[in-house]
Amino acid sequence: MTTTPLTTSLAAAPQGVNGVALAVFVFFFLAVTVMGFLAARWRKAEQSANLDEWGLGGRSFGTWVTWFLLGGDLYTAYTFVAVPAAIYTAGAAGFFAVPYTILVYPLIFTFLPRLWSVSHRHGYVTTSDFVRGRFGSKGLSLAVALTGLLATMPYIALQLVGIQAVLDVLGVGGGADANWFVKDLPLLIAFAVLAAYTYSSGLRAPALIAFVKDGLIYLVIVVAIIYIPIKLGGFGEIFHAAKDTLAVHGPTGKPRGELASGPNAQWAYATLALGSALALFMYPHSITATLSSRSRNVIRRNTTILPLYSLMLGLLALLGFMAIKAGTDTHGNAQLAIPQLFEDMFPSWFAGVAFAAIGIGALVPAAIMSIAAANLFTRNVYKDFLKPHATPEQEHKVAKLVSLLVKVGALAFVLTMDKTVAINFQLLGGIWILQTMPALVGGLFTRWFHRWALLAGWAVGMVYGTLAAYGVASPTQKHFGGSNAQIPGIGEIGYIGLTAFVLNVVVTVVLTFVLKALKAPEGTDETSPGDYTADVGDAGVTADLPPATAGAPAGH
Repeated sequence: MTTTPLTTSLAAAPQGVNGVALAVFVFFFLAVTVMGFLAARWRKAEQSANLDEWGLGGRSFGTWVTWFLLGGDLYTAYTFVAVPAAIYTAGAAGFFAVPYTILVYPLIFTFLPRLWSVSHRHGYVTTSDFVRGRFGSKGLSLAVALTGLLATMPYIALQLVGIQAVLDVLGVGGGADANWFVKDLPLLIAFAVLAAYTYSSGLRAPALIAFVKDGLIYLVIVVAIIYIPIKLGGFGEIFHAAKDTLAVHGPTGKPRGELASGPNAQWAYATLALGSALALFMYPHSITATLSSRSRNVIRRNTTILPLYSLMLGLLALLGFMAIKAGTDTHGNAQLAIPQLFEDMFPSWFAGVAFAAIGIGALVPAAIMSIAAANLFTRNVYKDFLKPHATPEQEHKVAKLVSLLVKVGALAFVLTMDKTVAINFQLLGGIWILQTMPALVGGLFTRWFHRWALLAGWAVGMVYGTLAAYGVASPTQKHFGGSNAQIPGIGEIGYIGLTAFVLNVVVTVVLTFVLKALKAPEGTDETSPGDYTADVGDAGVTADLPPATAGAPAGH
């Protein structure tokens, strides 16, 4: 999920090891590791050496598996850590994540079933596959693929940041004075395990583990939302303490935050919520989880029950206020607010359960993201440009190797750069990925847009969004200090990604008129109107065979 930047230092003070909590954490970690490897045998098809099986779980998941998979995919460890940390740091501004996850589900109800249908009819594995088939443009397809890869890499890195926050509070890793290998060894071990079972089991591993992850998170939040307020004197005391603390003026001479957003923050709040809602299902990992479902109706049902996660998110956000009331010492790192709150408020054994929920909450989305990135590279870079006649077996091998390389890159990101860099790049990724929406969602409903106009609009949105984000400063950073800036022509502060998206659409529409007037070649559309409403059982769509072998056009 997109989150607001936290500009505090990301260096934690060393502390002693909590042996009981660590033992509980290790127990759950080992349990899901075993599940990850066993998942390779779960619903395994006879012909498993292809992207449909490894990268999409055989396109066989039903309503509840898809629900847990999408929930595990979208509500990550970093969500668990960063949303309440944003509340802890700045107050009400962090609540934008709640309305945006409410807005997103009516939006996706309109287009995800169409994407599922056309993808299953033609064997599309990625959004770039669809864009290439719809507009007959490998260049536009490559732009969408590279944007997805750029946006996904720092997102994976932030899952490792979530694990690192838990390990810091647990006291493992030798503290800040230890050499780099000892300090990062626990994270290296977690990464190696994640890489191994993802390589072995593909999407089936996070799909199976998501049941444990979401069950633990719901358990921890329900207990926390009841138990912690009782210990702190009730919600009245919590909100009163939060209001007083957030009103204190900081080094900038301004209050730290607000308990409720004032009029000056409304544009920023609304545009960030709307822009984030539009962007969420543009991410490759969201689409990967969607295309793994076995029928169109599975997607439609999920758009109606996924809002249950928004309820969970609202309760989770309140933990930020609880951390303020509890006087949680984050050692200058707001990312540690919630892990440290659990450490301080709960018995050690239940703190271990909470830490396991956060840690496993990092493994599931990191696995899905690496698989989604591997699918993009394999289909839309390797096959489209490097080896057009690659066999399904060759695609399978390349995707597995790329999934490892992506995780190595994310690990290097975390180990070699300041964590604020990863946060800033993830925020920038949200701005970037939104620029793929005209090609993807627009293409699902109309062929009117010209492929060259879509590419030009994408380029304008990418350049404007990047330069505008570069110009945002914060008290601790000269550049990339946030994702809000002044909206041209309006003068209000708003989300850069949404402004870039509007520019993208304007350029696309204007150039489409021009190019059509000039009769520029529009490319070949390999889809037909019936493809967008097809379901399992219709001609050309089957749940038992990869759609590429069930009537898809040659070359796909």
